[in-house]
Amino acid sequence: MSKGLSLWFAASSIILLIVTAVSLSHSLWLALLFSILAICNIGWGFVIKAKRNRAEFNRS
Repeated sequence: MSKGLSLWFAASSIILLIVTAVSLSHSLWLALLFSILAICNIGWGFVIKAKRNRAEFNRS
């Protein structure tokens, strides 16, 4: 995975986790929504990384 894409997933995950922490004091449902979005974002980063590594391995 490129450095820019890694930085994007890292920064967006941190932002989503911060928003989750802030929303805990306001609404449980918002906190649950943002935590699910954060987990999905982190998982999607791993999926993209695996797909790119597999494509690179098949190319060799």
